[in-house]
Amino acid sequence: MTYEDEEVWTALADRSRRWIVLELAGGERSVGELADALPISQPAVSQHLKVLRHVGLVEDRAEGTRRIYRLNEAGVSALRDQLDTFWKRTMTGFEDLMEEDR
Repeated sequence: MTYEDEEVWTALADRSRRWIVLELAGGERSVGELADALPISQPAVSQHLKVLRHVGLVEDRAEGTRRIYRLNEAGVSALRDQLDTFWKRTMTGFEDLMEEDR
């Protein structure tokens, strides 16, 4: 795992950031919409979005005076690949253990 990969997992260790990611999985949202849906303030949402954007899980675009946020497909895909790799290694290890017992 690279340093950047570790940053993503560290960012997701925060419950509020996971909530934001789950909200954005449902589609694009403004900071205000996210704050309305979550039990945290709008400034806190903005700070969490800054972290999520830094690690590549979220991207934004301007819409008038507002910023609209969405999940970054490439970042989420990379995270999914890591989970798939972890799961495959775990299952291979389990299968090897079962073979040893036979």
